[in-house]
Amino acid sequence: MEYLIHLGILVGIYGILGLSLNLLVGFTGLLSVTHAAFYGLGAYGAALLMVEAGWSFWLAWPAALLLAMLASVLIGLVLSRFRADYYVLASFGFNVIVFSLFLNLQSVTRGPLGISGIPRPVASNLSFLLLTLAFGFLTYLFCRWLTRSSFGRVLKAIRDDEGAIQVFGYRAAHYKLLIFVTAAGLAALAGALYASYITFIDPSTFNLSESIFILAIIILGGLANLRGSLAGAVCLVLLPEILRFVGFPSEVAAQMRQLVYGLLLVVLMLHRPQGLVGEYKL
Repeated sequence: MEYLIHLGILVGIYGILGLSLNLLVGFTGLLSVTHAAFYGLGAYGAALLMVEAGWSFWLAWPAALLLAMLASVLIGLVLSRFRADYYVLASFGFNVIVFSLFLNLQSVTRGPLGISGIPRPVASNLSFLLLTLAFGFLTYLFCRWLTRSSFGRVLKAIRDDEGAIQVFGYRAAHYKLLIFVTAAGLAALAGALYASYITFIDPSTFNLSESIFILAIIILGGLANLRGSLAGAVCLVLLPEILRFVGFPSEVAAQMRQLVYGLLLVVLMLHRPQGLVGEYKL
């Protein structure tokens, strides 16, 4: 039972990450691979405030969210100068920079040793699962409201034809910066939840491969579809665990699981390039 609760918590955290990144990639057409950086800023911000300053989780997570949003304003202003492939490369660079800061600012982050002893807001894993699901549900409601509002319709117009929307007087750069900052804040919320659940963080959790994994969640589940973000989180978190029970020989079990995992993703992308329930293709 505890194992299933653990998986449920991870699905909830990655669901929040998927919802937030889909606002950028699926609804606005901004292919960003820097999401793990904001995930990490939320985790480190909350962890340091709880461990070093003695703050409670309920004070630490909003502060960590604001920290990530402030950082995202600076990063977003730089990224706004780039288009298409250059935007992707620039976001790649920022993820590497932030990861390097986590690794090398040892006086603050403790470098590769990480931060341990992070307090939990609730005692039991079941209570933490309910907390995570509550945050996930509120995130889903917020994203649904946002994407169905006039603001969300402008985001879709920017995705489909940014030049056309500017003809009508909309300043696309402002909308892109606002949604970038919003997505960063939601990613930071997921980071604060992760840090307080695991009670230990180190830089390896927030490297470039984590950004790619979050991107894979929304591509698999479906771009521009919030239910797709949740479906992708369920699939990519649970699939590796399900493959543990296939019964591969112990000598090659790990390699075979990775092979089957990769093949299933490739086959799905060949037959459903828009994802499971997607409404938009890159």
